[in-house]
Amino acid sequence: MALLEVLNATKFYGEANSPVMALQDVSLTVGVGEYVALIGRSGCGKSTLLNLCGAMDFPTSGEIHIDGQVTTRLNDAELTRLRRDKVGFIFQSFQLLHTLTVIENVELPLLLARKPAARSAALERLRWIEMEPYASRLPHQLSGGQQQRVAIARALVHDPKLILADEPTGNLDTATGEIVLKLLRRIASELGAAVVMATHSSESASSTDQVIHLRDGRLVGATVPQ
Repeated sequence: MALLEVLNATKFYGEANSPVMALQDVSLTVGVGEYVALIGRSGCGKSTLLNLCGAMDFPTSGEIHIDGQVTTRLNDAELTRLRRDKVGFIFQSFQLLHTLTVIENVELPLLLARKPAARSAALERLRWIEMEPYASRLPHQLSGGQQQRVAIARALVHDPKLILADEPTGNLDTATGEIVLKLLRRIASELGAAVVMATHSSESASSTDQVIHLRDGRLVGATVPQ
């Protein structure tokens, strides 16, 4: 079953008289529990496509469907609920709040959404990524890999159906990056979320179910890693 559908998405930036094409006529489908990589050089459109998939931006033409909802047909309140309830974001730079402890960072999305039992849900996710012993530490007391694992727990705390990861191993060494890639695989296989990862690394993409190749804003192929 499709969780994410990108249908003939084209995205232009800039003024109408001198537009810059970021994506052109891109279509793809990601199923429940599927782990997909977007791969290509810097500037190929990976991050733009991720932003469209997370309803952080919208196509100039075409449509994005997330769990059956068309992003361009939603009002601001509906978009907020969609992102808050169904999408989790993982960034290259972790984006943890350095004045908050590990558990406070993880529970923050639930607190902002006024969800009950935020602390227990945060502890459960920290256990899942084997970071519960670090719950009271501040981010600067963690390694880069540990910070990224905390960021993953934060992305998962509200049980999203779609996880979007933008170069999640870009700031990590090879061994630590492999741990993060295994976690992304577990998110798809154990939790059943659809996972879309943008990467420039063919080695990172080899752990996924499908690799979408982008070049100059166009989809130029799709392969299944061996």
